[in-house]
This record gives sequence, structure tokens and C-alpha cells, in this order.
Amino acid sequence: MAGTLYLCATPIGNLEDITFRVLRTLKEADLIAAEDTRNSIKLLNHFEIKVPMTSYHEFNKIEKAYYLLDKLREGKNIALITDAGTPGISDPGEELVKICCEEGIRVVSLPGAAACITALTASGLSSRRFAFEAFLPRDKKQRGVLLDELKGETRTIVLYEAPHHLLHTLEDLYQALGNRKISVCRELTKKHEEIIRSSIQDMLDFYREQEPRGEYVLVIEGKSYEDIENEKKEEWLQMDLEEHMRLYEEKGASHKEAMKKVAADRGISKREVYQMLLDIGQSR
Repeated sequence: MAGTLYLCATPIGNLEDITFRVLRTLKEADLIAAEDTRNSIKLLNHFEIKVPMTSYHEFNKIEKAYYLLDKLREGKNIALITDAGTPGISDPGEELVKICCEEGIRVVSLPGAAACITALTASGLSSRRFAFEAFLPRDKKQRGVLLDELKGETRTIVLYEAPHHLLHTLEDLYQALGNRKISVCRELTKKHEEIIRSSIQDMLDFYREQEPRGEYVLVIEGKSYEDIENEKKEEWLQMDLEEHMRLYEEKGASHKEAMKKVAADRGISKREVYQMLLDIGQSR
């Protein structure tokens, strides 16, 4: 009978955030696969866990995944841990889970710490709907494409960033999104945890003077529906009124229905549309 792959969330800073279930699973597992064994051994030693450990990281994620798959087929239970947080979130664990699912191996995710959720819930921004983008691509073209997509994103946006890339990322966000509200979360759950709730422009000014230190999560305000409506209205206002009318009439709307739709698009009354069309006709 095949074993089970357990995705064990580990603390992102404060060791007290580990769950009883994760501790029990780590102690009972036959093997622990860790992103960085040098980092994880400190956690295991702290909780006196003596289970054998093997490395599973970005540079061996495919080859090692099939080695781990063979162990699972032998009936071994494997606990997967990342450097910090939940495996599979912006780390190579995603590949192992995918392969196990394709091969019919049972995968169990044990909930726990995740930096993106910790930052989102403390940000003061809307948490009802959010888009998690992890790290922005380093490739200039890919980065530009993603930033263009985010311009119209109405959900709250959550990003990860390293200190040496923070200023560049804030500059790109300002150019793409404008001066949105942002919560800059640093060293979450650690001794020097800091959350600054401000604007992208203010954070740019701050980090041009202050050297970024620690790991960052950026939580950015989504585009408001009011801004979207205003942009659409501006687009309609740039269009010739008669052209705007034809747009709806060619889709099958009656003249009266088209006037109603045009009025709604432009934020004016149907009577005003009628009068404007009348004035255009009389001026000819």
C-alpha cells in the first residue's frame, strides 16, 4: 500500500506558530523532504525530531520528485517542508504535489503559517478577494506583461519581494498602477516585524532614504470600480456621439434604446442625448 505525502506548514518566523498536528506528523513520518536541510535541521533540533531528512529544492525538483515517488510507492510516508511557511506556495513543492496527484499518491495538506495570508489579514485592505502573484518575474518582458495585467485588477494584490529588489519593484508598481494604497509588511512574526500602511509613492520616498532589510510582503489596493467606470466614461466621451449611437444600433438596438444606453455610458440624461443629436442635425 502506497504511503502519503504530507505538506507540513512550518513557521515563517516565530516557532510557536507550528501546529500540534504538524509536529506529530513530522515525528511519525518515515522521511522529511526539506527545501534547505541546513535551515530545517534547526527547526527539527528545536522540537527534538530525529526523522531522516533529504533535500528537495528548485534545482533537483524533477529528478528528486521521482525518487520520492518511489519511496511513497514503497509505502513510506513523507513530510514535505519548505524553508518557511506552506509547501507549494511559491516553492518547488508544487511540482512534487502535481506528480503525486498524477500518479494517484495521496496528498494531505496540513494548514499553518503562510506569509501571504498573514500580510493580507493585517494589511487593512480588502481581504474578501485577492490575487496572489508571489514574486514578479525578473525577465523584463514577462514582468511588463504581468504588470499590464495588474493595471485593471480589482482584487487586492499580494506580492513577495527580497530587500535588494524592493525599490525597483516599488518603482515598477508606481509606473504601472499609479499611487495606490499599499501595506509593506517586513519580517512577519519575527522580532523586527513591521507593517507600514501608506501609499506606493510614500514607500518609494521612504526606501530611497532607508535601506530595505528583511523579507517583504507587499499588499496593494485593487483598482476601484469607480475608477474603472470613470475610465470607461472618458473613453465614451472621446467618441463621436453619432458613432456612439451607431455602435448600439448596429447591434440591433432601436433608436430609443440606443439613446438610453449612450446616456448611461456618458453619465448624462436621455433628454440631453436627444438634444445633442437634434443640435447636430440642425447644424448641417
